[in-house]
Amino acid sequence: MPSTSFPRALLLVAALVGACAESDENTEPDKVAAPPPETTSPSPQEPETAEVVYRDVAWEDLIPGEDLDALLNPPEYLDTIAEGSAGDRIPGELESPERTGAESRYQQALTSTRIKPEYDRQSVRIPGFVVPLAFDEEQTITRFLLVPYFGACIHLPPPPPNQVIYADFPQGFQVEFLYDPFHVEGQLRTLPKDTEQGTAAYTMEVKRIYPYEE
Repeated sequence: MPSTSFPRALLLVAALVGACAESDENTEPDKVAAPPPETTSPSPQEPETAEVVYRDVAWEDLIPGEDLDALLNPPEYLDTIAEGSAGDRIPGELESPERTGAESRYQQALTSTRIKPEYDRQSVRIPGFVVPLAFDEEQTITRFLLVPYFGACIHLPPPPPNQVIYADFPQGFQVEFLYDPFHVEGQLRTLPKDTEQGTAAYTMEVKRIYPYEE
């Protein structure tokens, strides 16, 4: 019942109490005042289903602060690594006992599965690129990795696990070009998932996916 009906209800109760008191004063002892007629309260209306509001999330929002600081401040020795070399392809390949402090912390951040627990079960919208994991003969994708840049996990070094989302979308969708970015909406979970294409520190139950537009 809406809150505006409470004053009326109180007035009705007061009127009934007053009527009963007055009746008791004017009624002989061997007579009993008739009870007030029963009233039927209107049945409460069922609440309308609230529309889900998806929160826009950037990839850096999913990285704990310590990992983000390490990635934004890479060690100077990276400038000496040749593009396409083993050290360029595999995080931690050049790890050595001599490297400590910031250098070691950077290597750890490259493979970190640490997450932001406050994002668990949050309805979010995040842009990214699709790495297919499961699809049928018609190339309808039902499971995929969502990553922040094109070519990740296939042509380029994989991003840190806390920059990878394992996405499940039973409805399925088709992608004409893998280099096309998408907006993905769904419920984010802080649950890790290992796949052939890499490890994801987050998972998502996808509700909607559509081409990304700035």
